[in-house]
Amino acid sequence: MKVFQVGGSVRDELLGLPVVDRDWVVVGATPEEMVRTGFKPVGRDFPVFLHPQTHEEYALARTERKTGPGYRGFTFHAAPDVTLEEDLARRDFTVNAMARQVQPAVIDAPLIDPFNGAEDLRIGLLRHVGPAFSEDPVRILRCARFVARFGFEVSPDTMALMRAMTLAGEVDALVPERVWQEVARGLMERDPVALFALLEEADALVRVAPALAPWRPFSGAARGLAAAARANLSLEARFAALCSELGTDALDQLCFRLKVPSDCRELASLYLRHHEELQTAAGLDAKALAELVRAADGLRQPARFSALVAVTTACAQATDSQIALVVRRLHAALAAVRGVDAGAVARQASSPLEIQAALGRAREQAVADALANIAHGA
Repeated sequence: MKVFQVGGSVRDELLGLPVVDRDWVVVGATPEEMVRTGFKPVGRDFPVFLHPQTHEEYALARTERKTGPGYRGFTFHAAPDVTLEEDLARRDFTVNAMARQVQPAVIDAPLIDPFNGAEDLRIGLLRHVGPAFSEDPVRILRCARFVARFGFEVSPDTMALMRAMTLAGEVDALVPERVWQEVARGLMERDPVALFALLEEADALVRVAPALAPWRPFSGAARGLAAAARANLSLEARFAALCSELGTDALDQLCFRLKVPSDCRELASLYLRHHEELQTAAGLDAKALAELVRAADGLRQPARFSALVAVTTACAQATDSQIALVVRRLHAALAAVRGVDAGAVARQASSPLEIQAALGRAREQAVADALANIAHGA
């Protein structure tokens, strides 16, 4: 039995990047042998085992054969006679098809690189390992995510293959949850704009997220998304920036199609409803700012209102000084409105209508005082 470190962890070590998860492949073993040595079986679709001490996943070397459309129609073969090279041949990109032997231990274990992944890594190229790439449409999404992460170029042959896969309808078989998983991970990469540009180039964006197609790399949404990534904003804020130029119907369509989580959907929807007031906050009076905080639910959800401010900053088309003033006024309005003692105001009123009116006046005055402090440089 031989154990190899494979895939993304080998790639990242070669790039000098921190390795979070390691993948292991076992060659020459049966499931029964794995269990006898203390491994715990966990794989439903193919033999995967947890290491008895580290609890990392170890998979038996396997080959795969496509039996149906999409990415679920596969049968696999895992047996002691499956070689490491055969296992690596089923992987997506050459840069992910490298390995090192770790057991039995080999001093200065050489890189096992049957598809020249190290050279592709050196020149920054994503190239598919073989024709089996076309059997799994998720690989188009992964390609886009890797472009967003590493900034690599895509081989012309690989791009042509992805377009052929899209034309053949393979992408249509992807389930929403799988698409969103890859899109969400891609949004959190260094250059998320590149993810959508790649999907557009592969003719896949209109299939997986038609509300975003055609993708315009120099649009306000693209600039906002890029700024959100540079500012290291949250997934929710990046999604809101991505959707900043959609209409509400298009946003609803996108969220329904991809089953977007509620926190992402709500922040994007709030931004679309209030983006005009948010972007022009430098010129709003105290009453309008107090109403904006209330309407955007800043009283109950101050963190989400702050996220709205961050999205506003990312999507702003103004000078730095104007943006800084918008941000300062919005944060000051939020703090002022939340600082009003609603209980004390309510005790001085005699009816619900009087309470509501008195609260409105108190909050407006609090915001006015905060704005006066900003104006005087306090």
